[in-house]
Amino acid sequence: MKDNDSCRRNPEIKKEKDAIILAHYYVRPEVQDVADYIGDSFYLSKIAASAKEKTIVFCGVGFMGESAKILSPDKIVLMPAMDADCPMAHMATEEGIRKVREEYDDVAVVCYINSTATLKELSDVCVTSANAVKIVKALPNKNIFFIPDRNLAHFIAEQVPEKNFIYNEGFCIVHEFMNPEEVKAAKEAHPDALVLAHPECPQTVLKQADYIGSTSGIIKYAQESDNKEFIICTECGVQYKLETTCPDKKFYFTETVPVCKNMKKVFLEKVLHVLKTGENEVHVTDETRENAKRPLERMLELAKIIKHICIKEFV
Repeated sequence: MKDNDSCRRNPEIKKEKDAIILAHYYVRPEVQDVADYIGDSFYLSKIAASAKEKTIVFCGVGFMGESAKILSPDKIVLMPAMDADCPMAHMATEEGIRKVREEYDDVAVVCYINSTATLKELSDVCVTSANAVKIVKALPNKNIFFIPDRNLAHFIAEQVPEKNFIYNEGFCIVHEFMNPEEVKAAKEAHPDALVLAHPECPQTVLKQADYIGSTSGIIKYAQESDNKEFIICTECGVQYKLETTCPDKKFYFTETVPVCKNMKKVFLEKVLHVLKTGENEVHVTDETRENAKRPLERMLELAKIIKHICIKEFV
C-alpha cells in the first residue's frame, strides 16, 4: 500500500517533520501498522509527553489529542481526523457538577480520562479504567461523583463499597449496546472460551465475564493466559493486536460486532496528509490547560503514593 510505504518504509518524512505517530488500539489495522506506539489513551499521552519529537500525530478521537496537548503544551499535536469524536466524552454538564457539589459537602468529582478538557477542568482528579479503583480508594472523600460513564462507575462502586457513589448518566455508545444475550450465545457456541470484558460494558455483560479490565488489561490477560479461546467484549479494533501477539489463540466477538465509527474515521491517507501538511493541529488555551492539568497531575501523584505503599507492604 502506497501510503503505508510512505509512513513506514520511508521514515524520511517523519524525520523531516520531527514527528512520532501514536495509535489507539481501536483504529484500523493499517494505521496501527505505521504507528511508533500503540496503546490506550493515557499510555499514549504519557508517551507523547516523554517523546523527544516535537510533532505528535495522534491517531484516535478528540479527547485524546486534547490530553496529549495538556500534558505536552510545547509540542505540536495533529489529529488525522478532526471529526473523530467520542460522544461519551461530552456526557456530563457544568450544571450537573455544580448541583452535586452544592448537595454534598464531602464530595470528589472523579473524571474518567475519556472526557473533554472542559470536564477535566471541573473535576478534582482523573482516573483511567486501569487505575480507577485504586485512585478512588485512596481519596479521603466519602462521596464520589463519577463522570461521565455510569457503567464504569458502577463497576468501581462494587470494588469500593465504603464510598457513596453519585451516578452520572453518560455511557460509551459502543460498550453500552453490547447485547448480553449475544454474549450468552457466544459462550454457548464456544464453551471453552473465556469472556474478557471492558468495564464500560453494562453489568448484564460484566456478570458473564471471566475477566474485567481495561483494553491493555484485556490484551495482557489474553497474552498470559494458558487458555486458547476468548470472547472479547470491547471494540473490535483490539482484535488486530490480540491476533498479532497471540497467533496461536482464537478470539471471538458477539454477533453484533462492536465498532466505534469515530475511531474508524482515521484512515491511513489522513495520517500521511497531516504529517505532510501540518493541518488539524490541536489547540488548548493556557487557562484550560492549567485547569485540566491539575486533576491529571493529582492522579499521577496518587498513583505514586499507591505504588510506594504497595512496595512497602510487599517488602
